[in-house]
Amino acid sequence: EVQLVESGGGLVQAGGSLRLSCAASGFTFDDYTIGWFRQAPGKEREGVSCLSSSDGSTDYADSVKGRFTISIDNAKNTVYLQMNSLKPEDTAVYYCAADPAPWYLTLTQYEYDYWGQGTQVTVSS
Repeated sequence: EVQLVESGGGLVQAGGSLRLSCAASGFTFDDYTIGWFRQAPGKEREGVSCLSSSDGSTDYADSVKGRFTISIDNAKNTVYLQMNSLKPEDTAVYYCAADPAPWYLTLTQYEYDYWGQGTQVTVSS
């Protein structure tokens, strides 16, 4: 069974940091693009960052560039999202997802086939 499980969310003050993890089971990230998305209350889900397993290339939403970093540990089959300098507007449920097109970076949610259950990130001002 294909499964993605996020962890690492929590409550943090503005300016603080969190590291989210996305562990995969039932498949490996080798042939996928992995994305992080978030959804704030009353807003649509938006792409935050993605990483191509084919060449390690990455992409970020403008709103998080310079603050967030996506990375992968292939041995652990886990993708991370390091979030620094957090702002209250980063508050959302964060999801990881996998797209079976490792050569194609995209922050469009409809390209992704597998999704985790989400982890809450709350940034207080």
